[in-house]
Amino acid sequence: MSIRQKIKEASLELAGDVFVTDVRVGLVYTAVLLDNGQLGVAYTFRGDSKGGCSLFKGIRPLAGKKASEMLAMLDSTDKVESAVALATSNALSNIMNEDPLEGDTLEYLDIHPEDNVAMVGYFAPLVPLIKKKAGSLKIFEQIDLPAGDLLPEKDLYRQLPHCQVAVITSTSILNHTVDAILNAARTCREVVLLGASTPILPEVFADTPVRILSGIVVTDTEKIMRIVSEGGGMRLFKNYIRKVNVRLR
Repeated sequence: MSIRQKIKEASLELAGDVFVTDVRVGLVYTAVLLDNGQLGVAYTFRGDSKGGCSLFKGIRPLAGKKASEMLAMLDSTDKVESAVALATSNALSNIMNEDPLEGDTLEYLDIHPEDNVAMVGYFAPLVPLIKKKAGSLKIFEQIDLPAGDLLPEKDLYRQLPHCQVAVITSTSILNHTVDAILNAARTCREVVLLGASTPILPEVFADTPVRILSGIVVTDTEKIMRIVSEGGGMRLFKNYIRKVNVRLR
């Protein structure tokens, strides 16, 4: 079963009779607000959307739908629809019930001086910090040819098995690459799934090499909804969220 399917099944168990009250498909993030006051976000892949004059072509109106209906879009090949579904899932799990470790993930990631670290997705603030701790850092992005410090995704699957630590963007769930990436990371000692899109659903990743789920819990829904609507991202989120890390046993 794919990671997306596992997320869908785990989220359906949380959905019950919860309804969606508001949805914002922003330029950077998508946000979904539930009638229980919980809010979730997911990255908006908008560059390759096929929506034409309408970016979102799924079910309408979104507000007033049951959360379980929104989760069905996790099966969609449209990345904007997938973002709405993942944001719904993240809203359903947006509670502090896993006794998480708070703060930046590097505080809890076990990196040794001799380690080779793979970064899947470019997390600019972490790059200099990881370089200080690790023996080497390779950064992989969805590009065709090497560009500066960035390596093309096609090299990832050959090099990742030789790394001890993997920092993987949770947007890989949205672009359908997460299963292949996690399969390539099975020999890594430490694997973290990182970003605001990360579903804090430990049971989903129990049979994967993921050791840390590093995401967010929204503490001020009104502020986050406004930031998303105005095209803002993580740098503007910081005062209205809690960064959480759940280490998987």
